[in-house]
Amino acid sequence: MARVPFHYIDLRTFCYETEDDKRVEAALRTFLPDEFEIDRMESTGHHGDRIIVFSARVERADDLRHVLSKIRELPDFEELLEELDDRVTDNTEFFLRLDKQAAFRDEVRRGPGLTLRAKVEAYPAKKEAAVENAHNALVGDE
Repeated sequence: MARVPFHYIDLRTFCYETEDDKRVEAALRTFLPDEFEIDRMESTGHHGDRIIVFSARVERADDLRHVLSKIRELPDFEELLEELDDRVTDNTEFFLRLDKQAAFRDEVRRGPGLTLRAKVEAYPAKKEAAVENAHNALVGDE
């Protein structure tokens, strides 16, 4: 199989005091391969409320492909492709926000709650090359 032009993909979400941590973790798992390790860090909010930060860094090519296949399920995937120039930074990072509530229902939608940050491979490390590589990876031409 061909390489995937991403160094890694980070996924992160917060679980607030009013949320069930198992449900929030399940929402994050919607985008990850089975049995993928999720880091859990507990913190305290400004008013003493509990906040759990769930995060996962995906680095292996097969696991990266899995995450990308989930992103392809977006109902507005074509629109996302058109926005790549705005979603890839000069530091060759790709950002996307995903709907945590929809993810809990095993649906892939854009919205608040989950953050995806991916470091795109680009040689030379220029935004234009990163946008092209991200586009090719997302449409499956990696």
